[in-house]
Amino acid sequence: MSNLVTITLPDGAKREIEKGTTALDVAKSISEGLARNCISAKVNGEVVELIRPIEKDSTLQLLTWNDDDGKMTFWHSSAHILAEAIQFYYPEAQLAIGPPIENGFYYDIDFGGTHFSSDEFGKIEAKFLELSASGETFRRESISKHDALEFYRDKTPNKYKLEMIGNLTDGEITFYHSGNFVDLCRGPHVSDSKIIKSVKILNIAGAYWRGDEKREQLTRVYAISFPKKKELDEYLLMLEEAKKRDHRKLGKELELFAFSDKVGMGLPLWLPKGARLRMKLEQFLKDKQLSSGYEPVITPHIGKKDL
Repeated sequence: MSNLVTITLPDGAKREIEKGTTALDVAKSISEGLARNCISAKVNGEVVELIRPIEKDSTLQLLTWNDDDGKMTFWHSSAHILAEAIQFYYPEAQLAIGPPIENGFYYDIDFGGTHFSSDEFGKIEAKFLELSASGETFRRESISKHDALEFYRDKTPNKYKLEMIGNLTDGEITFYHSGNFVDLCRGPHVSDSKIIKSVKILNIAGAYWRGDEKREQLTRVYAISFPKKKELDEYLLMLEEAKKRDHRKLGKELELFAFSDKVGMGLPLWLPKGARLRMKLEQFLKDKQLSSGYEPVITPHIGKKDL
């Protein structure tokens, strides 16, 4: 029986490799520069770690920071490091979920009544960078449901992880180990945390467990990380520039509209200047519509429920 398998790269090129070869090995065979920039890989359409062995004929795409899936892997690993940094200072905190999102990542945490505020951001970021610079690797472990429940019931008590595991079955439960940190997770993750060079905790917010307002309220810690400090600086500058152009800020400064909790957030009260501006825009639109051949109609603001 042959010990070789065929991989097909995105450009259609095919290579024969030995079974058990990893995506990282393939990247190194192409160039050391590519290997340094790789974050994860997509094997047969599934995003996996670079060190996951390839055991059968497969399509292979090597993912870098320029790929959305590469960013998701990068930020997913960053969420784990953030949780590890937070637990260093808050060992009794219970972790819920920590996914990557469109811009960065977050982790929902139950601090057990301990106050956590923006005053803590600096020391958490410093610990994060210490951990990432240490070169933590992410080791995947398949674990039985019995052992997973025992871990979060007896060794590291966590009611949120126990609830999640309760909805899983044997064969689909994995832990990831990085440094002294262990987390219930499907992955994938980066091979070496040293590629994560910068981080910024952006803000914190309240979040209900499972999105259910009748359940526990957790603290959601939002953050973002980058492979270069320069990229973080550019991102933070972009955020500052966006704040200057925020319609809520400009509306207040220009006395165009106001908001009231009694009316409802997101429902503007048009002030005289704003009302006049709105009327001009409405008239401009009406003139354009008429000149384009549209006929106006007016319908009621309310209707029967069946409608």
